Amino acid sequence: MAQNGQGMNPVLLDDIINRLLEFRQARTVRQVQLSESEIRLLCTTSREIFLQQPNLLELEAPIKICGDIHGQYGDLLRLFEYGGFPPESNYLFLGDYVDRGKQSLETICLLLAYKIKYPENFFLLRGNHECASINRIYGFYDECKRRFNVRIWKTFTDCFNCLPVAALIDDKILCMHGGLSPDLTSLDQIRNLTRPTDVPDSGLLCDLLWSDPSRDVKGWGINDRGVSYTFGADKVTEFLMQHDMDLVCRAHQGQIDRGGVHKKSDKGRYLFAYLYEEEWLEKRMQ
Repeated sequence: MAQNGQGMNPVLLDDIINRLLEFRQARTVRQVQLSESEIRLLCTTSREIFLQQPNLLELEAPIKICGDIHGQYGDLLRLFEYGGFPPESNYLFLGDYVDRGKQSLETICLLLAYKIKYPENFFLLRGNHECASINRIYGFYDECKRRFNVRIWKTFTDCFNCLPVAALIDDKILCMHGGLSPDLTSLDQIRNLTRPTDVPDSGLLCDLLWSDPSRDVKGWGINDRGVSYTFGADKVTEFLMQHDMDLVCRAHQGQIDRGGVHKKSDKGRYLFAYLYEEEWLEKRMQ
C-alpha cells in the first residue's frame, strides 16, 4: 500500500484539505485560494501516484462510483456529505472534473489531495475533459489564467496525462468515462496503454473517453459528437459475455433517471454513474 501523503508533507496536505473544506457548511460555496506552489505540489505528487498504479485499476467493492463533476464544487461537497467524506467511504470518480463549472480549481485540488492522502481508497479516472485541447476551450484554461497563470494550467495538463483510464471492480464491472471501443478485444490492451499521453483523435484511448451507448443503433454507429463511435446494446452484451462480466459503468452523459441502469438482456447492461452505494446497485440489478 502506498504511504499516505506520499512525497508530500502530511501536515501541509491536511492543511490544504481543511482549507478546501472550510466553507462546506456555508449557504454559498466560496472561493478557496491555494498558493501556486501548493497546487503544483498536488499535481506533481498525485502524478507520481497515478503512474505507480496501473492504467486499468483492479478494485473491490464496496466502492462508490461518481460521474462528471465539471467544476461544480458545491455539488462535490454535497456528494461527500451524502456518501461520506474519505476515508469513511471508498470512491471511484469517472473523469470530467474540470470545465463548465465556476470552481474547477477547488474541485480538482480537493480530488487530488484525497488521492494523495488515501491512495488505495480513492481513485480518479480520466475523462475527455482531462485533455488540453478540450479544457483549453471549455473553461478550465481561462480559470487557471484568471486566478493564476498559464503555467499552472500546463502543470495540470502534465498531471492529467498520467491518469488511469479504466477500472475493474470485482472482475465483474468495467468502469470508464466514455464507453466501449471496436478496438477493445482484451483488457491487456488497456493495461498496456502508455502514459503519460495526450488523448489521440481516434483509437482505443479515444473511445474509452468519448464513445456513447445508443438505443437506436446495432453494432457501431457514427457519433454526433464528431469523435469516436456509438455502440448498441448488442455490443454491450457481446463484450460482457466474452469477458464474463456483469456491467459496463460509464459517465459522459447526463441522465434524468439518476443512475439509469438500462437492462438490455441478461448480459447487456450499462450504468450511467453519478453516485451509487452498493445496496442501490444490488437493488437495481435484481
